[in-house]
Amino acid sequence: MLEPKKIKYRRHHRGNRRGMASRGSHVAFGTYGLKALEPGWITARQIEASRIVISRIVRKVGKMWIRIFPDKPITTKPAETRMGKGKGSLDHWVSVVKPGRILFEIEGVDIDMAEEAFRNAGHKLPIKTKLVERRPI
Repeated sequence: MLEPKKIKYRRHHRGNRRGMASRGSHVAFGTYGLKALEPGWITARQIEASRIVISRIVRKVGKMWIRIFPDKPITTKPAETRMGKGKGSLDHWVSVVKPGRILFEIEGVDIDMAEEAFRNAGHKLPIKTKLVERRPI
């Protein structure tokens, strides 16, 4: 499971998900990319599930890059706990994704394989996504 080795603060504010992605919004490494169309939090488990689905289709012929990392800690308090007594303990990690962000990239496969891989990976994610091609420079 993906999670940071070391962090500065154990607990974060929730933050906002307004605006478009300013970084990581173009296909940089591979030929095809999976682009986010909505804002959201993607958990480490969802990233891992998507990675497994893509690698199952890409196998040995292609190469894959994961362009997001879950570095935001999410806390929860136990069920049926009264208010107060501080912030809850760490529960899981998420990656903050804004529209336009490239989530995964692959190369070495044809367009049909890329479409299938990214369609299946998109089913594992809580946001709408689409396949994008690398633009010529």
